[in-house]
Amino acid sequence: MSLWNRCIPAAALLALAIGLPAAAQEEVEVGTGVVLRWVDKITTESGDLEIANASAGQVGRMRVELGECRYPAGNPAGDAYAFLTVHPEETAPPIFSGWMLASAPALNAVEHQRYDIWVLRCMTQ
Repeated sequence: MSLWNRCIPAAALLALAIGLPAAAQEEVEVGTGVVLRWVDKITTESGDLEIANASAGQVGRMRVELGECRYPAGNPAGDAYAFLTVHPEETAPPIFSGWMLASAPALNAVEHQRYDIWVLRCMTQ
Protein backbone atom coordinates (compact mmCIF):
# COMPACT_ATOMS: atom_id res chain seq x y z
CA MET A 1 0.00 0.00 0.00
CA SER A 2 1.41 3.36 -0.98
CA LEU A 3 1.97 6.24 1.42
CA TRP A 4 -0.81 8.18 -0.32
CA ASN A 5 -3.33 5.36 0.25
CA ARG A 6 -2.43 5.20 3.94
CA CYS A 7 -2.68 8.98 4.45
CA ILE A 8 -6.21 9.39 3.07
CA PRO A 9 -7.91 7.09 5.65
CA ALA A 10 -5.84 8.65 8.44
CA ALA A 11 -6.82 12.15 7.32
CA ALA A 12 -10.49 11.12 7.13
CA LEU A 13 -10.37 9.70 10.66
CA LEU A 14 -8.69 12.86 11.94
CA ALA A 15 -11.35 15.06 10.31
CA LEU A 16 -14.09 12.89 11.84
CA ALA A 17 -12.50 13.02 15.30
CA ILE A 18 -12.12 16.79 15.15
CA GLY A 19 -15.74 17.24 14.07
CA LEU A 20 -17.30 14.98 16.71
CA PRO A 21 -16.84 17.18 19.79
CA ALA A 22 -18.57 20.11 18.09
CA ALA A 23 -21.53 17.91 17.16
CA ALA A 24 -21.75 16.50 20.68
CA GLN A 25 -21.78 19.86 22.47
CA GLU A 26 -24.98 20.74 24.26
CA GLU A 27 -26.66 24.08 23.65
CA VAL A 28 -26.72 26.17 26.81
CA GLU A 29 -28.30 29.34 28.13
CA VAL A 30 -26.74 31.73 30.63
CA GLY A 31 -28.51 32.13 33.95
CA THR A 32 -28.56 35.28 36.04
CA GLY A 33 -26.52 33.71 38.83
CA VAL A 34 -25.85 30.56 40.82
CA VAL A 35 -27.08 28.85 43.97
CA LEU A 36 -24.22 27.20 45.86
CA ARG A 37 -24.41 24.92 48.88
CA TRP A 38 -21.66 25.02 51.47
CA VAL A 39 -20.84 23.02 54.58
CA ASP A 40 -18.49 23.87 57.43
CA LYS A 41 -16.67 20.59 58.15
CA ILE A 42 -15.81 21.69 61.69
CA THR A 43 -19.17 22.94 62.98
CA THR A 44 -21.33 20.92 60.52
CA GLU A 45 -23.23 24.14 59.76
CA SER A 46 -24.45 24.39 56.16
CA GLY A 47 -26.34 26.80 53.98
CA ASP A 48 -27.04 28.08 50.51
CA LEU A 49 -25.42 31.10 48.89
CA GLU A 50 -26.83 32.97 45.89
CA ILE A 51 -24.37 34.91 43.74
CA ALA A 52 -25.23 36.94 40.64
CA ASN A 53 -23.07 36.61 37.51
CA ALA A 54 -19.85 38.66 37.69
CA SER A 55 -20.30 39.08 41.48
CA ALA A 56 -18.89 37.58 44.67
CA GLY A 57 -20.14 36.18 47.96
CA GLN A 58 -18.67 35.09 51.29
CA VAL A 59 -18.54 31.71 52.99
CA GLY A 60 -16.83 32.30 56.30
CA ARG A 61 -13.65 34.16 55.36
CA MET A 62 -13.62 32.68 51.85
CA ARG A 63 -14.50 34.86 48.87
CA VAL A 64 -16.38 33.06 46.09
CA GLU A 65 -16.53 34.83 42.71
CA LEU A 66 -18.89 33.76 39.94
CA GLY A 67 -18.05 34.35 36.29
CA GLU A 68 -21.32 32.96 34.97
CA CYS A 69 -23.70 30.04 35.35
CA ARG A 70 -24.96 28.04 32.36
CA TYR A 71 -27.67 25.41 32.00
CA PRO A 72 -29.04 23.25 29.16
CA ALA A 73 -31.14 25.30 26.71
CA GLY A 74 -34.81 25.12 27.58
CA ASN A 75 -34.15 23.19 30.80
CA PRO A 76 -33.27 25.48 33.73
CA ALA A 77 -33.79 22.58 36.14
CA GLY A 78 -31.14 20.58 34.24
CA ASP A 79 -27.45 20.34 35.02
CA ALA A 80 -25.78 23.64 35.97
CA TYR A 81 -22.23 24.66 35.01
CA ALA A 82 -20.67 27.54 36.95
CA PHE A 83 -17.29 29.20 36.52
CA LEU A 84 -16.06 29.90 40.06
CA THR A 85 -12.94 31.47 41.57
CA VAL A 86 -12.45 30.82 45.29
CA HIS A 87 -10.06 32.77 47.51
CA PRO A 88 -9.37 31.41 51.06
CA GLU A 89 -9.35 35.04 52.30
CA GLU A 90 -10.30 38.35 50.73
CA THR A 91 -6.84 39.27 49.36
CA ALA A 92 -5.28 35.79 49.11
CA PRO A 93 -4.54 34.14 45.75
CA PRO A 94 -7.25 31.73 44.56
CA ILE A 95 -7.28 28.10 45.67
CA PHE A 96 -9.76 27.19 42.92
CA SER A 97 -10.60 28.62 39.53
CA GLY A 98 -12.61 26.67 36.99
CA TRP A 99 -15.92 25.19 35.93
CA MET A 100 -17.92 23.22 38.49
CA LEU A 101 -20.79 20.95 37.44
CA ALA A 102 -23.84 20.46 39.63
CA SER A 103 -24.13 16.80 38.60
CA ALA A 104 -20.47 16.02 39.41
CA PRO A 105 -19.14 18.34 42.13
CA ALA A 106 -16.23 16.01 42.94
CA LEU A 107 -15.02 16.15 39.33
CA ASN A 108 -13.53 19.62 39.91
CA ALA A 109 -13.80 20.25 43.66
CA VAL A 110 -12.73 23.09 45.94
CA GLU A 111 -9.87 21.88 48.14
CA HIS A 112 -10.26 23.63 51.50
CA GLN A 113 -9.56 22.35 55.00
CA ARG A 114 -12.77 23.78 56.48
CA TYR A 115 -15.41 24.30 53.78
CA ASP A 116 -16.94 22.26 51.00
CA ILE A 117 -18.75 24.21 48.27
CA TRP A 118 -20.73 22.87 45.34
CA VAL A 119 -23.17 24.08 42.69
CA LEU A 120 -26.87 23.35 43.09
CA ARG A 121 -28.43 25.22 40.16
CA CYS A 122 -28.44 28.36 38.08
CA MET A 123 -30.75 31.24 38.89
CA THR A 124 -32.92 32.34 35.98
CA GLN A 125 -34.66 35.44 37.41
